[in-house]
Amino acid sequence: MLSKTLQKALNEQIDKEFYSAHLYLSMASYAETLNLPGFAHWMKLQQREEFGHAMQIYKYVNERGGRVELGAIPQPPSDFKTPTALFEEVLNHERSITASINKLYEKAVKEKDYATQVMLHGFIEEQVEEEASASEILETLHIGGEKGPALLMLDRQLARRGQG
Repeated sequence: MLSKTLQKALNEQIDKEFYSAHLYLSMASYAETLNLPGFAHWMKLQQREEFGHAMQIYKYVNERGGRVELGAIPQPPSDFKTPTALFEEVLNHERSITASINKLYEKAVKEKDYATQVMLHGFIEEQVEEEASASEILETLHIGGEKGPALLMLDRQLARRGQG
């Protein structure tokens, strides 16, 4: 059985994951307005992942005898100015999610809730990958710039995400 404190924290994380899904869908739409289908594809895959994370925590809360209470999802931004600014927002957002998951893990440790600690391990590992991926793409944008062949090559590379 989940403690009320952990149940509340997990519900807050579900809301953050749903917000992340909305944010990435908004980012995909922005990329489409720039005619960057690869960027949009990358963001749509992120959106699906974040929705999946929310549902994974949702299932976990229910399996542990808790109750899911969904909160309001704030409207995400829709204009990111440039492709570089877009990925700066991705990296900043992923860092904030990492911090949130780490705090959640700390609560589970404090309460000696071993099952929640184990469940969160996968999220912690994935956040390392998420931050590294966003950082790598951002660095590529800084090196290659936002115009011309380098941007188009990056767009093609991002379009291949998830193809094996």
